[in-house]
Amino acid sequence: MSHLLELSGVERHFGGLKVLQGVNLAIPQGGVFGLIGPNGAGKTTVFNLITGLQQPDGGAIRFDGRDLSGLKPHQITRLGLARTFQNIRIFKGMSLLENVMVGQHSHLRYGALGLLLASAGFRAQEQRARERARELLSWVGLDQQADEVADKLSYGEQRKLELARALATEPRLLLLDEPVAGMNSAEKVEIMAVIRAIAARGFTVFMIEHDMKFVMGLCEQIAVLNFGQIIALGNPEQIRTNPQVIEAYLGRDDDEVSPAPSQGERA
Repeated sequence: MSHLLELSGVERHFGGLKVLQGVNLAIPQGGVFGLIGPNGAGKTTVFNLITGLQQPDGGAIRFDGRDLSGLKPHQITRLGLARTFQNIRIFKGMSLLENVMVGQHSHLRYGALGLLLASAGFRAQEQRARERARELLSWVGLDQQADEVADKLSYGEQRKLELARALATEPRLLLLDEPVAGMNSAEKVEIMAVIRAIAARGFTVFMIEHDMKFVMGLCEQIAVLNFGQIIALGNPEQIRTNPQVIEAYLGRDDDEVSPAPSQGERA
């Protein structure tokens, strides 16, 4: 199996605190991969290193075989990585369509002169961008609200919009930082369906999430991070029953970590 993203011996220190210690991870092409662990385990730091917001103090991060060391976030985005954040970062004063079109900025090629002169090339690219934005909004179930102002959306709908905007960068790898944080049960079911559909379209999804039922019901492979080190890697059943994981993170209440119900069970 080919690996789209590889972390080899990654270290990250803040002063004398070792936040990450020799982290090794290999994310395969396709499917949904999860990263879990207690608060302060270093999960968000992993995402920050992958996306160039921080630089590792040791080890290497490779995307499709290319070393990401020293690259800036916008350069990494252009390579095919996109990220959503735990705190929603949409433009609330803009329409849903405009929000998604912003995500396509790095792929537009009309230049400043074309923009000022409203050239034929600019108009053609603008039209294609609008059509693509509407298509992505339909993927997350927001196409009927495309021209509405984002500020009018519910919390769950704002999360969907953030997903659509991330997809507008045409990523090969989509990093989701706690995609269902703060959601109610119905919203979680909707987002799970959206993420499954995204993966089914060929995107690779790598997510951090604290809701264990959500993680167990969605991810095919899960890594567990504790005190900056990977302590387990496997499928949901292997993780759920791993004694070291139970001791470090999950606890012993099986109901809390049981797989999410299937569509039939939800009915």
